[in-house]
Amino acid sequence: MTNIPETGRTQRVNIRLIAIQILVMSLLLTLGGRLWYLQIRNGDEYEKEAAGNHVQQVVQPAVRGSILDSRGVPIADNETRLVVSASRTELMKQGDDGKAVLERLAKVLGMKAKTVKEKVRLCDAKTKQPCWNGSPYQPIPVTDNAKPQQALQIRERSEDFPGITAEPQAVRRYPAPYGANTSQALGYLSPVTDNEIEKAKDTDSPFLPSDEIGRSGLERSYDSKLRGSSGVTRYEVDNLGRVMGRAKSDKAKPGGNLVTSMDSRVQAVTEKQLDLAMKAARKEHDKNTGRNYEADAGAAVVMENRTGRVVAMASNPEYDPNAWVGGISGKEYARLTGKKSNYPLLNRSIQGLAAPGSIFKVIPTAAAVNAGYDFNGGYNCGSSYSVGGQVFKNFESKGYGTINLGRALEVSCDTVFYDLAYKQWKKDGGNKPKKDAKDWFYKTAHQFGLGKKTGVDLPNEVEGRVPDRKWKRDYWKANKDAWCEQAKDAKTYADKIAKENCVSGMKMRAGDSVNYSIGQGDTLVTPIQMATIYGALGNGGTLYDPTLGKAVISADGKHVDKIKPTSHGKLPIGKKTLKQMDKALQGVATRGTAAWRFGDAGWPQDKIKMRAKTGTAEVAGKQTTSWFATYTDDFTVVMTISQGGTGSGASGPAVRKIYDAIYGVGKDGGIDKKKALLPEPEKKLPKIDKDGAIEAEKDKAFEKAGKPKQKPKPGNAGNPAQAGAEQAQAVRREQEDGR
Repeated sequence: MTNIPETGRTQRVNIRLIAIQILVMSLLLTLGGRLWYLQIRNGDEYEKEAAGNHVQQVVQPAVRGSILDSRGVPIADNETRLVVSASRTELMKQGDDGKAVLERLAKVLGMKAKTVKEKVRLCDAKTKQPCWNGSPYQPIPVTDNAKPQQALQIRERSEDFPGITAEPQAVRRYPAPYGANTSQALGYLSPVTDNEIEKAKDTDSPFLPSDEIGRSGLERSYDSKLRGSSGVTRYEVDNLGRVMGRAKSDKAKPGGNLVTSMDSRVQAVTEKQLDLAMKAARKEHDKNTGRNYEADAGAAVVMENRTGRVVAMASNPEYDPNAWVGGISGKEYARLTGKKSNYPLLNRSIQGLAAPGSIFKVIPTAAAVNAGYDFNGGYNCGSSYSVGGQVFKNFESKGYGTINLGRALEVSCDTVFYDLAYKQWKKDGGNKPKKDAKDWFYKTAHQFGLGKKTGVDLPNEVEGRVPDRKWKRDYWKANKDAWCEQAKDAKTYADKIAKENCVSGMKMRAGDSVNYSIGQGDTLVTPIQMATIYGALGNGGTLYDPTLGKAVISADGKHVDKIKPTSHGKLPIGKKTLKQMDKALQGVATRGTAAWRFGDAGWPQDKIKMRAKTGTAEVAGKQTTSWFATYTDDFTVVMTISQGGTGSGASGPAVRKIYDAIYGVGKDGGIDKKKALLPEPEKKLPKIDKDGAIEAEKDKAFEKAGKPKQKPKPGNAGNPAQAGAEQAQAVRREQEDGR
């Protein structure tokens, strides 16, 4: 074995290290050179190529869930139509901002060029409707009712219509079964705005530019349930638009179907009877004003007593919610929002405020008992009542002598309640209230749920007003300066009133309490509030949150999310007093102020116990407001007509006919169960099959009652995909015929 000197070994190791170092340096120099070549020499070229590669999203809108009545009849669903849309992005690329394109489009569609241009302009502070309030990067619908021939022309002459598309799309529709518009309760849709997209981007329910959202009614309250999730397919494309690959995609998820407690048949009857009552009132002469009643607005609510579920909700004037589909016209928007039409977009069932008149008297009755007065005690029902130098007259100046509180409700005796309110006002200290003032009449109103929202599942409900001492002080503070300024040169009667208000407007005067006791003065309520109160009287005292939504069922019918009734309180009445009041309200229907609508008009009281209370509220500067509140063991019906006259006179006949339809009561007072639309509240939920088909109950009772059947709508609304295919086939047939 040869021995290698130590120095030789060291030299070899050094040579190897040098070789490795040279190799590493060579590799680094090569890599550096390549990087220089890519980033410096040809950097601009590659940067341009990379910039041209991007991800393109194709949005597949989710099918919005239907809104169904309690029997499964659609009151809002979808149908497929040929939609013509314009892309502002493409139009802006034209030399004239797309003006010529839109003018050509208007000719093809048979529309005015001005109308088309208005539809595609963007909304801002200076631009009035009609305009586009959605995202400027989303195609803007010009019409959703194009004919196949029109769509064909646009497609064949695509070079004349850059930025214009014509294709089948699922569009919202409101079919109005049995003629029931249900407009204010349903609401309407409009495109989502950029601001809304930004606000919702980090929430559980983000928006896409293609989304439409509910703006009022049930469409708004249950928007997140109905909307579903749009599908997005992402493609990697180069700067020439060529697809280089497919990125992650999200499938569209259809929205759930909202089942409501509303019955379209009862809704149709309620809308019709309210309208007929208002028309009839306009033919009646008002002795106080010397002209016919104006009957300018009205509302009606039908509710289940034991659940608070709303069966029907009518508001007049009404409108067609289909007017919003595909973009509303300028003329129609002006009509819906104008004073001349009396603002039909308002839901007067939850937003209409008025003094309640005598239907309010159930509250001072309960307050009097809570304050220690005997329900069966003797109270003087004179023709008038004097307090503070002012005379308050009984309705039609009629007196009934000494009566109890039950009889006072039956004949609606104002003077009994005047006296009770005045005595309690004095006990509380009058103009100088005690620190421990009980204020029973005001406290009880709050306990009945007035002065606050009922919690109905509709947006924009108003609270109403209980004019108690706190409100009186707050109102005085807000108006004191204006009153005092007006009172400086007190000459007219109005100036003198202003002076009095300036000095003592914060005080609860005797006249205020007396007037309040019969539902007059500054008291304001809504029909839904009074329906909730009378429903509670009918169910034993529970104040339910009124609800229209009953359940949300998934598109395939597998998942059912029931909406359970909830309560926001109990009436401050003992069981004994509640029974006494219930008996008195039956007396109103059989021998009191409503007897000529029920007891004397053949109502089967022995089979269906009717309770009622009439109300005629006086309003300064206007004609009287008609109120009629009623309930049976199952349902509550409340109707009001602004400037309509008396409660039983104007609203009474309509309420009676609503009950006739519900229970199948004939003119002779007999009950035909086969004609009864809803003899008892609907308990079952409609069935939805796996394919999305809805099994609605048949409407035999409605047909036998002599009401018109719903006319079938053209198209295939129940199956948007099939309807879209039919539309596409129609376009292809037109194209083939043209060739």
